[in-house]
Amino acid sequence: MIEGYITVTELAKKWGITVRTVQTMCSEGRIPGVTKFGNAWAIPSDAIKPTDGRITTGEYKDWRKKKVKKIKK
Repeated sequence: MIEGYITVTELAKKWGITVRTVQTMCSEGRIPGVTKFGNAWAIPSDAIKPTDGRITTGEYKDWRKKKVKKIKK
């Protein structure tokens, strides 16, 4: 690989996530400095892991089971 850049596989091992997750982050532009050479991503070796935007509070857990109050007319 080019000096100062690493591959998707190397970054996935470094961050402890899957290769597909890193590929998705690259295509969405969530990792700054990423470039694509043909079909391979070149990621700066000093890239910072972006924050996970998923909701983990449990706020939406079992949302289908919650009862909705019906208003009588």
